[in-house]
Amino acid sequence: MVDPIELDLAACLRRRTRLLEAMESAGWDWALLTGREAVQWVTGVRFPWPFRPIVSVELSGRTTLIAPHRVPDVASADRIAAYPAKWLSTMRSEQFSAALESWVQLAPEYLQGKRFAVEFNECPAALLQRLPGTVHDLDATLFDLRRFKEADELALLRRAIAGTAAMYRVARQIIAPGLSELEMFNALQSAAVDAFGEPLTGTGNDYRCAARGGGPRADRAAAAGELWILDLGPAFRGYFADNARTLAVTEPTDVQQQAWSRIVEVFDHIEQSVRPGKSCRELFEEVSERLASAECGTFDHHLGHGIGLHPHEGPHLNPNWDDVFREGDVFAAEPGLYDAQRLRHGIRLENDYRVTAEGVELLTPFPLELR
Repeated sequence: MVDPIELDLAACLRRRTRLLEAMESAGWDWALLTGREAVQWVTGVRFPWPFRPIVSVELSGRTTLIAPHRVPDVASADRIAAYPAKWLSTMRSEQFSAALESWVQLAPEYLQGKRFAVEFNECPAALLQRLPGTVHDLDATLFDLRRFKEADELALLRRAIAGTAAMYRVARQIIAPGLSELEMFNALQSAAVDAFGEPLTGTGNDYRCAARGGGPRADRAAAAGELWILDLGPAFRGYFADNARTLAVTEPTDVQQQAWSRIVEVFDHIEQSVRPGKSCRELFEEVSERLASAECGTFDHHLGHGIGLHPHEGPHLNPNWDDVFREGDVFAAEPGLYDAQRLRHGIRLENDYRVTAEGVELLTPFPLELR
């Protein structure tokens, strides 16, 4: 059995302190969190779908948690109450309305609030109708704050990444002509569950052979000469890994091996050039230029993204954003080359990194080879 990772109340308090600093800077009296990811980020408690929690954070620092069904054993909050999310084991469909009524009763002082910040992407209209003051969008601030990973978040991410290492070990053992995509998927999910010692809280991403990506197909078996992109994103207690390896079903061709070598060179460039302050867009352009001269294949997608409580977070290694790397970022870098005829279908390799004051720490030190 895998040893549990304990909830770190001190780390939750540090996250909440950063939120309070942002609230003070923006002039907000209250922050209301209704998305499960944000609630976990502040309180340390993960509530699974379809249950609906609410957390309010006042500028004074007082934090109120409304939990579904029962009060958690441990949570980073000053006041905690539970609403009946189930009646005689039947889950109620009006989860949020019940949570909202419990919050109104536990935190009646909200009626004196003037400026409320809420998650526009997650906030039901029922809450907006109850707020007496002005309402502001909290999403961009939360996404920005979540980029810096505290030690407890890193521990969860490392466990999720360890799950992918176990999955690739199994994939290398079983890959062969005739193996179906669904057989591969089932074997890899089992490997991750064994590595975690508990069920996954999320999975992904790409399990198709001789294809750029997609979910597994029961009627599609691997054939000799094909490449199998395995872009894996198991989540451990809400935190997502995301890395990729491409495996050759049989011995790779010279063209496939040459393309692989060009992609591996990109990681050397990333590890030498990424520092706090480095432009993500600039890095994307540098890698695009390098891969444009490859003898075979086309690179035509983002270079990567942050990972955490969502599979895609900041920073964005993508020309549609203008992010800059910061200390504390955890990101995935995924260069690739694709040519359906010559590469059958392509190669994508993806490593996970943590940005430090001096550079980057590689979080995925497992083999990159095609075989």
